Amino acid sequence: MSASVSTSDIPCGFTFAATHCGLKKTKLDLALIVSETPATAAAMFTTNLVKAAPLILSQAHLRKSRRRMHAIIVNSGNANCVTGSEGYAASVATAEKLARELDRMDASQILVNSTGVIGVPLRVEKILDALPELVRSRRADPAAFEEVTRAIMTTDTRPKWATAKCRIGGKTVKILGCAKGSGMISPNMATMLAFLSTDAAIGPALLSQALRTATGKTFNCITVDGDTSTNDMVAVLANGQSGAPKIAGLGSSGYKQFYAALESVCKSLALAIVSDGEGAQRVIEIEVRGAPSDQAAASVARTIANSSLVKTALAGADPNWGRILAAAGRSGVKFNFERADVWLAGILMCRRGREQSFDERIAHDKMLAKTVPIVVDLRSGRGQARMWTCDFTAEYVRINASYRT
Repeated sequence: MSASVSTSDIPCGFTFAATHCGLKKTKLDLALIVSETPATAAAMFTTNLVKAAPLILSQAHLRKSRRRMHAIIVNSGNANCVTGSEGYAASVATAEKLARELDRMDASQILVNSTGVIGVPLRVEKILDALPELVRSRRADPAAFEEVTRAIMTTDTRPKWATAKCRIGGKTVKILGCAKGSGMISPNMATMLAFLSTDAAIGPALLSQALRTATGKTFNCITVDGDTSTNDMVAVLANGQSGAPKIAGLGSSGYKQFYAALESVCKSLALAIVSDGEGAQRVIEIEVRGAPSDQAAASVARTIANSSLVKTALAGADPNWGRILAAAGRSGVKFNFERADVWLAGILMCRRGREQSFDERIAHDKMLAKTVPIVVDLRSGRGQARMWTCDFTAEYVRINASYRT
């Protein structure tokens, strides 16, 4: 993630705006992303059975509009989840009012999302009252985009954005993304909110394929606390305003260039979320090798990443490699632990299921780094996977013990 967004990072044909509508006491809490021309859209949503009203509406809008979208509207401070028919009506009213303000476009061409406390009625009138000025204030400049990144934050300590460019048919294509997420992070499609805009020309099927693949390698490979949220969404709008030729197919050079840039943005956002995990001191990169399959490797990596015992040991920079091997053993993947090797912070600590002599003080010092690698080789196949998490500190407990109050 760059230090700041520049004018050259803004994709052609997109505008941004944010405001304080009153859902939070003082901070920005309402964000708007607009493609000034209809854009191809792709989105993925939480697989949690408890799903927020705006996500249910947005899924319906994608179907009705045949994946042609104009705008994304997001509020923070209230999740509008488990709020009954009134919550769904609030999301509908938001989309309809925004559609009228945006030159009377079809409300089905708007994605709606919310983030914040679950189960509290949404004071939608505050959003509706703010929409006219929000629409009038939208701009295609870095300052407006950076306000959007702040308006979608909840317990985040800093805004998150990423950019990438690629060349297609001699034209520069831009991708710009922002995300929020700090806690309640355990991917089960994508977890958190992430919104990407691009001026690439690409059809809905190809865009959906690209987003699904990129999500599987990035947002689905992070976890903070093992909790999949009710409001998770990752969405991308592609309006074709770069002037580049339309991306032809999966095997085309244009698709390969576009996909590489898209995955780069998604990975940067995913790692920014992990590094900003609630109370986190360091990022943990977990690599599993030698599993029976890639899927098995992913199961082992996820079990290690979500282990509270592993994560608390990492918080204390305690080289307790036994917790790592124990977590792998309860992942449901069959392997012979007496063949497994474990590296922690670059030090081989377990060889063939037994402790390998190492200097505890040196290991502790290496584990104080901002990024700590864990490598587990099961020696049971050729499967491999990589996942990112963070340590668990007392600060995580403090934040989540008083989230509502």
